[in-house]
Amino acid sequence: MRVSYSLMRTSRLLLVLLLGLGACASADAETYPTAPALETLPPVAGATATAPTTITTSTTSATSTTTTTTRAPTSGLELQLVETIVGDISPKSVVATGHGLFFAQNMMYRHTVTVYDEDYQLVTTIPDTVELDGVELAGAPVEAVPTSDGSYVYVSNYRMYGPGYSRPGGDDCNLSDWDQSYVYRIETSTFEIDQVIPVGAVPKFLAITPDNATVLASNWCSFDLSIIDTATATETARVELGRHPRGIAVAADGRTAYVAVMGSTNIAVVDLENLDVEWIRGVGVNPRHVLLDPSGRYLYATLNGEGRVIRLDLDSGEVVDRVRTGSAPRSMAISDDGLSLYVVNYNSGTLAKIDTETMEVVQTLEVPLRPIGVTFDSSQREVWVASYSGAITVLRESDEPEE
Repeated sequence: MRVSYSLMRTSRLLLVLLLGLGACASADAETYPTAPALETLPPVAGATATAPTTITTSTTSATSTTTTTTRAPTSGLELQLVETIVGDISPKSVVATGHGLFFAQNMMYRHTVTVYDEDYQLVTTIPDTVELDGVELAGAPVEAVPTSDGSYVYVSNYRMYGPGYSRPGGDDCNLSDWDQSYVYRIETSTFEIDQVIPVGAVPKFLAITPDNATVLASNWCSFDLSIIDTATATETARVELGRHPRGIAVAADGRTAYVAVMGSTNIAVVDLENLDVEWIRGVGVNPRHVLLDPSGRYLYATLNGEGRVIRLDLDSGEVVDRVRTGSAPRSMAISDDGLSLYVVNYNSGTLAKIDTETMEVVQTLEVPLRPIGVTFDSSQREVWVASYSGAITVLRESDEPEE
């Protein structure tokens, strides 16, 4: 089955980012601009991560009977279109909080984060403007990660706009004295930015440890990884990784992070206790996004430069499967049962569904132009796709015939 969409909102086709400043003089990678003073803000509330629910149980107290229903494997279902969300958006990414909210980051094109509910309705629009030391600054939201209880969402900002920020890094940056940027924390009960945390130059992907104690930010133009202590809202360390780090996956025990270094063919393995780095080398051209399967044995990675997704066996450190999905695969999401991967192919304008048992593409769907972000929501088994061209597409796994 193939679902097609007409070209839509073509006036919103976006140009490739023009922030790159070309070749730059190299600088000491351990020298960073001084951050403005920040207000003291409340710490993140502690929470315990929970595994995705795949079994639904209902109990009738009057008769003390229990009915258990096992959900069908996603690999045997088909994605069907549910909704297409448009508006004043150009989403770089979209993330499900797991608690009924969806955050779309509209980067420098709209300077907003838009929040939606499970009925696909716009809940609020959050401007990226903040005030630091009496100076108003604007950001450029890129990616987001929620805490496990959904109380907070952390958002990375590609660059800052305002006084004192005149050397933004760009997509083709070399090491130099680029402006640092920030990670925002948004409280989901008020939709207010309540923390602004300085990190490196051009932070992109974010990940959080299962205990919510540490947020990781990959800094594209300072070639490193920021380690953020959520209790104090401070960056506590930087880990050098090399040219253009991007996607991050954190192991279930919170001790190890896997980071795709997109300007290479390698994936960094970071020990989050002592910050030592080992390497899985030669996996393919331009690894961009990484995901762990539920068992923790396999690591999936998109290879933006090859048009493929790979599966790595972490026991051996070897690539055991490769599958072609389309041109420029960017982001991925994984289903609650671990049986399906959802991959957006930026240049092809498609979403590919991969059966992880066979590592074959079982469905390819056209979506609005320039798909770049994707998330999976387990409550309805929905896949939300963010397209730069100005749309969010919602698809649902179903065993019903399409109408």
